[in-house]
This record gives sequence, structure tokens and C-alpha cells, in this order.
Amino acid sequence: MSQSKREISESIYRVLFHNQSQIYEVYATAIYQSELYGFIEIEDYIFGNRSQMVIDPSEDRLRTEFEGVQRSFVPMHAVIRIDEVEKEGVAKIKDVTGDKVTPFPMPMPRDTTPKS
Repeated sequence: MSQSKREISESIYRVLFHNQSQIYEVYATAIYQSELYGFIEIEDYIFGNRSQMVIDPSEDRLRTEFEGVQRSFVPMHAVIRIDEVEKEGVAKIKDVTGDKVTPFPMPMPRDTTPKS
């Protein structure tokens, strides 16, 4: 999609989601709830200009991973955040390390076998 067309009518979204113990930060112009229950769809990925002198390796990795992808289905429980932004930034992959959030404790199942 051409830059001028994007400037005229479309919003740009930054999407952060978990994927195999990493956090993906991608930019796209089309995000919506999928007809597949429990998924969001991401279309029209935006990546930085290849003519730049310095290329971020994680952005380049994302560019090659999503090359040729028309639409991605991301499970809603993997989505961290979706922001509408004024302009695209650098797509990146971050490793999830040092998690400081403790999961909510789950009740332990009781032994329901009959005692003799």
C-alpha cells in the first residue's frame, strides 16, 4: 500500500502479543475481531524503510517471518495491548525475562475417590 494512501484514510495500530516466550511488537493498518472465535486478525503489516543505513535485526527477522503473509490470526489471550498510533515505529521482538507477576493461585483439586 502506498504511503500517501495510508496517510489519507487509515489508522496505524501497534500490536503487542506473546509468541513462544517472546513478545512481538508489530505495526499494521487493519486489526479486527476474527470470525474464528477467540482470535483477532492482523492484516497489512508495516515495516520500516529498507533504504535506511541501520537495520534493526529484530525488525528484519519479523519482516522475513511475515513476508508473504496476508493475514495473521492471533489468539486473544496472547494479545497484551493494541494501540492506535500516529506513525509506525520499529517492529521488534523482545524476550520475556524476569517476570515479576505472580500467577493467581488456583485451588487444589480434592480427592473425590470414595473411602472404604
